[in-house]
Amino acid sequence: MSEKYRDSGVDIENGYLAVKKIKSLNKKTNNLGVINDIGAFGGMFDLSRYHVKEPILVSGTDGVGTKLLIAQKANKHDTIGIDLVAMCVNDIITVLAKPLFFLDYIALGILNPDLVEKIVQGITLGCIEAGCALIGGETAEMPDMYSKEHYDLAGYVTGVVEKSEIITVDNVLEGDSLIGIKSSGLHSNGFSLVRKILFKDNNISLDDYIPELDSVLKDVLLAPTRIYVKAIETLSKNVKVHGISHITGGGFIENIPRMLPENLGAEIHENSYPSQPIFKYLEDLGKIPHQEMFNVFNMGIGMVIAINDKDVDKSIEFLKKEGYDAYKIGKVVKGQGVLVL
Repeated sequence: MSEKYRDSGVDIENGYLAVKKIKSLNKKTNNLGVINDIGAFGGMFDLSRYHVKEPILVSGTDGVGTKLLIAQKANKHDTIGIDLVAMCVNDIITVLAKPLFFLDYIALGILNPDLVEKIVQGITLGCIEAGCALIGGETAEMPDMYSKEHYDLAGYVTGVVEKSEIITVDNVLEGDSLIGIKSSGLHSNGFSLVRKILFKDNNISLDDYIPELDSVLKDVLLAPTRIYVKAIETLSKNVKVHGISHITGGGFIENIPRMLPENLGAEIHENSYPSQPIFKYLEDLGKIPHQEMFNVFNMGIGMVIAINDKDVDKSIEFLKKEGYDAYKIGKVVKGQGVLVL
């Protein structure tokens, strides 16, 4: 039976070997709630060990978009899993949900156990940084759906927050200051446009050294998405956080209003924080309108936090101690939408 299955392009033995390699990695992510190993039909987690009085579970799911094509073209697979975890945990931390456990989905044209191990190495690093456990997932070999060189990733995270501590749009007030926490670059958004500019409209190679970036191109493009869980957890224990926005797909324009009530908008002062060369490089090379850049990319800011103005200086100091560069980038104003000045 398995010989016939192999003839169709699916190798069960490779699947078994991949799971064996993953098991040694997932144990590194175990936290307080883990009660079984990978390999069962379902991952189990004991929420009672966290002693939350009124637990509210918060779930998120995401992928890394066409950044996957960059990783595959560069044959670098050990950091894309960090991106996968980051895109999920950065979403749920916006309501102060502590990430508890993570599930992954890896679909490949051909199941290469060594490749899967490299991908999961990145997922493991991301889970460790976010404090969540990798308790399960799915690895699917799908010939004809994907070419031999290609794979796809999806992630799913569940976190918990005390009901009384949930952040809602009603917490944000007119006059609140907006703090921006520095991104590590493009993160995992806008890569369809990035690829068009670099590879379709211009014949640029991933291995090219780009003087404007002072780096080889692939190293800038594949810089992992920053994980902000520790930053937000530390900040929320020391100051009253009114709102949090993860600057992901849709940039400033779409994401900042998601943390604001309908009658309030945001005023952003672009010169209030240092720019990153990759954004100007893409803007100039692709002749992209400047405002459009804020509608696509994070423009150097991965998280925006609304707080009382009196808490700005100490908030920036707390974040700095945790290794995060942060800046006062604007304020909450009457109106709607985002105005970038």
